[in-house]
Amino acid sequence: MDNLNKYIEHTLLKQDAVKADFVKLFNEAKEHKFLGVCINPSYVKFAKDYLKGTDVKIVTVIGFPLGANTTETKIFETINAVRDGADEIDMVINVTKVKERDTDFLVEEIKMIKSACGGHNLKVIIETDLLTHDDIIYACECAVKGGADFVKTSTGFVKNGVGAKTEDVELMFNTVKDAGLQVKASGGIRDKEAALAMIKAGAVRLGTSSGVKIVAG
Repeated sequence: MDNLNKYIEHTLLKQDAVKADFVKLFNEAKEHKFLGVCINPSYVKFAKDYLKGTDVKIVTVIGFPLGANTTETKIFETINAVRDGADEIDMVINVTKVKERDTDFLVEEIKMIKSACGGHNLKVIIETDLLTHDDIIYACECAVKGGADFVKTSTGFVKNGVGAKTEDVELMFNTVKDAGLQVKASGGIRDKEAALAMIKAGAVRLGTSSGVKIVAG
């Protein structure tokens, strides 16, 4: 696949990352013409300035990594991130509410965060490592009802978690495709073979810190 770079959101979410790490990430994104970079909110302003004049999207995470913040906190984070220059928002769903099947809470939270995005894409991270088959379908259905643009597999922060699995990506794709939502696979995608498998399963975005290795083949 010649345009694999256009699937990749080059990702750096490490707690101990320093400025030099972000500069490296941004330079790699520019060099390889990746679709975007995915970073924590406190670096969005820096990314906006550094990537000015490029087509690289700035993606940031909200309620990360647990998804257990209050809805009001997530909304504030989203408004802040968009103001600072974020092009897309990846929010973590409240997994407890998924397990409890609290549809009203989940759908309303997604709706309010989508509204706070100001027209930008909203991806809902459902954290597949913590979910059953039925949980995944249910979480995706809530994302549809809430008006999200994407569903995303993972934060990559679950201890002993696998991250994205092709069978989960395929299940998510089949659940949301008729509603027009798309799928982002993230977590554990470290080589070209894995990347191609995720795309074949239905993903149109790949969140990975191994973007350079992947495009190098």
